[in-house]
Amino acid sequence: MSEKNNTTEGEVKPKRGFSKKSFAELKKVLRYVKPYNGYFFSGIAFLVISSGLTMAFPVVMGEMVKSVDGKNVAPLLDFSRSQWALLLLGVLAVQSIFSYLRVWTFAQTSQRAMSDIRFDVYRKLITLPVLYYEKNRVGEMTSRITADVEQLESVLSFTLAEFLRQIATLVIGLPIIAIFAPKLTLFMLAIFPPSVLGAVIFGRFIRKESKETRTKLADTNVIIDETLHAIQVVKSFTNELFEMMRYRKALDGVVKMGLRTANYRGGFISFIIFALMGTIAGVIWFGLGMVEAGEMLVGDLVTFVAFTAFIGGSAGGMGNTLSEIQKAMGASERVRELLGEESELEAKPLPAHGTNRLQGFIEFKNVKFSYPTRQDVEVLKDISLQVNSGQTIALAGPSGSGKSTIAQLVQRFYAVDGGQILIDGKDILDFDIREYRQNVGLVPQEVILFGGTIRENIAYGKPEATDEEIIAAATKANAMEFIDRFPEKLDTIVGDRGIRLSGGQKQRIAIARAILKDPAILILDEATSSLDAESERLVQDALNKLMKGRTTIVIAHRLSTIRDVDCIYVLENGAIRESGRHEKLAQIEGGLYHNLLKLQFDQV
Repeated sequence: MSEKNNTTEGEVKPKRGFSKKSFAELKKVLRYVKPYNGYFFSGIAFLVISSGLTMAFPVVMGEMVKSVDGKNVAPLLDFSRSQWALLLLGVLAVQSIFSYLRVWTFAQTSQRAMSDIRFDVYRKLITLPVLYYEKNRVGEMTSRITADVEQLESVLSFTLAEFLRQIATLVIGLPIIAIFAPKLTLFMLAIFPPSVLGAVIFGRFIRKESKETRTKLADTNVIIDETLHAIQVVKSFTNELFEMMRYRKALDGVVKMGLRTANYRGGFISFIIFALMGTIAGVIWFGLGMVEAGEMLVGDLVTFVAFTAFIGGSAGGMGNTLSEIQKAMGASERVRELLGEESELEAKPLPAHGTNRLQGFIEFKNVKFSYPTRQDVEVLKDISLQVNSGQTIALAGPSGSGKSTIAQLVQRFYAVDGGQILIDGKDILDFDIREYRQNVGLVPQEVILFGGTIRENIAYGKPEATDEEIIAAATKANAMEFIDRFPEKLDTIVGDRGIRLSGGQKQRIAIARAILKDPAILILDEATSSLDAESERLVQDALNKLMKGRTTIVIAHRLSTIRDVDCIYVLENGAIRESGRHEKLAQIEGGLYHNLLKLQFDQV
């Protein structure tokens, strides 16, 4: 597993610039454009045509002025003022059409290419192992599919075309005015660069301030996300006012930063107006002197001033364009890093005939395990246990003893450090991971439902299930008794994480989901530990139906629920201390299970 994407806390990430590596990464991501080269190169062609027509605008405008200038002895075409005006409107109309086509074709390219990138990033995220999620924050991963891809989309749809247009304007415009009026060009080049340099420096400072403002705004979004996801905790502690004030304080920081940025932005705009208009005024002043001296016609001066405005605008905006391209390089590198991570499985449809059903025989042979993020702590120490097909065992012991870790290893979320896990006599790593997990079902203590309908949540265990199969599973899970009371029945929206349902109702939906999946191996993470008596009775009855004919591992928090299992394994500090049926273990005076019973019931 590559760890190149991980940054330890406090580590300073290297500044990304126009390095050879950055260009290479951007080039790799832009390969997604290749299937849409027809749109892309059409956009380039439309860009060239529209830029050429834009450059024709100053020439036509100058000729229109010269058509009424008595000193004009050699007009480009023998047109009247009105004819030049009509030609100018025609140039603008055609240029507008090609500009539209340029935007449309680049949008076709960027939208389709970015859709492919988003899908590949999501496919990668969904197939990465659990370990990756332990090492990286979900917010960072989400930003890959949102902010980073949006940055690439912006460059491909607008910034790249704008950069090419700016380059074309400079490459074409400067030689034209140098040939057209060399003396005036030298004067313009003497006074214009300082203004452009000032605009670039000022603009870079403004971007830094804007970035800090966005960071402050992101902090306020974190508060919203935290409070809305923990709204029940907020209300139970009556901390609505506290959260309001916390959010108000964060917003005040945004306002303060935003106003400071606005001050700088106002100064920037004033500087741009003064510098650009001052430069143009200087060019006009010097040019009029040349007109008075008979060195230039008024129409030529108009053409030169228009070219100067176009060139100045392109030069002034190039700093911001290059900054956006630099951001895209960083974004492309982060996207490529994610796409380069090793997937846990290949996201492809399962065979049409379905999966091979396991018998469910489980054997741990001298298993040792430490979590990859905590290698110094040995969680399981030489664990050996056996679960026969169709048998039910329970894992008991104090918190942190390794019960949940065993369940996670059975689900193949991690590989063992030592020993071996056998399923039906075959090493667990030798199975196709998707086919294997199709044979494993989980009913957790804290049920996570998706925000859609009851039908969608039950069918998550078997997406192609018919309504009859969904209803049958819900009936076995004792869920239809409350589903039928809802006006929308199976189409009832459960809300974010199932917030509209009670704990017992969510548990029965989870059981129905597991019944529909029909796994050979079932893991129960004490699904009744937080329910009231009536809900517990209904859920336990549903669980008893679910457990029939399956190999079941129960993670026991309440020992009263495991009295009838075939074997209880009692763990402590990652090792099995005792094993046997409830009656046997309860009689071992001073034994670990005996003491756990005594703590829970104050009796044996």
